[in-house]
Amino acid sequence: MKIDVLSLFPDMFSGVFGQSILKKAQEKSAVKFQVIDFREFSTNKHRNVDDYPYGGGAGMVLTPQPLFDAVERLSNQSQAKPRIILLCPQGERFSQRKAEELAKEDHLIFLCGHYEGYDERVREYLVTDEISIGDYVLTGGELGAMVVIDAVTRLLPGVLGKEESHLQDSFSTGLLEHPQYTRPADFRGMKVPDVLLSGNHKNIENWRKKESLKRTYNRRPDLLENKELSKEEEKWLQDIKDNKTT
Repeated sequence: MKIDVLSLFPDMFSGVFGQSILKKAQEKSAVKFQVIDFREFSTNKHRNVDDYPYGGGAGMVLTPQPLFDAVERLSNQSQAKPRIILLCPQGERFSQRKAEELAKEDHLIFLCGHYEGYDERVREYLVTDEISIGDYVLTGGELGAMVVIDAVTRLLPGVLGKEESHLQDSFSTGLLEHPQYTRPADFRGMKVPDVLLSGNHKNIENWRKKESLKRTYNRRPDLLENKELSKEEEKWLQDIKDNKTT
């Protein structure tokens, strides 16, 4: 995958892209990152990329010309048609499902804005997706882009080592992930559940499914509203609701 980021502050990405999983993903040639200061595409003699909004109002608005020219050049250099992603508070709320969708693409271009927003023609005629990472406002789109890129990159083939590593992640199954334990089995009197030490893989699998269901019911019951459950899972859920299981 190729990921291009258009930002006025490209140095913000150097630490993130040079560490941990994102660094390993590049070393494995699973992804190639490029961060570009879109001020370089400004045709204004002062290299301005913003201007006052028509009709008045507070703040400045990003002009369309630098972003259109930057995206068009990147698109023309690409062998695949890119998804062009605008980070903004009005966008679709980001989810694991969206990350999985984007991970299937060959080329992503992220637009990171600042000031009071974008000229509306950027939304209408340039981008393919608008994404928000939550119901709050940041000073720019860079942090949101980092979140989305991290979530997408870890899903690319070979990045996590074991292909099944992300399959049980919270939200990937539609439920929150089950509790995890490691050594020692007894830490200050706090013990690992006996079933995980039993070696019975079927019982362990059922325990994990039940715990995942219970954690989702207790913490994010909204996720269960449209979740299709098996008859066995429905029984487990009823037991959880009746407080028959702990």
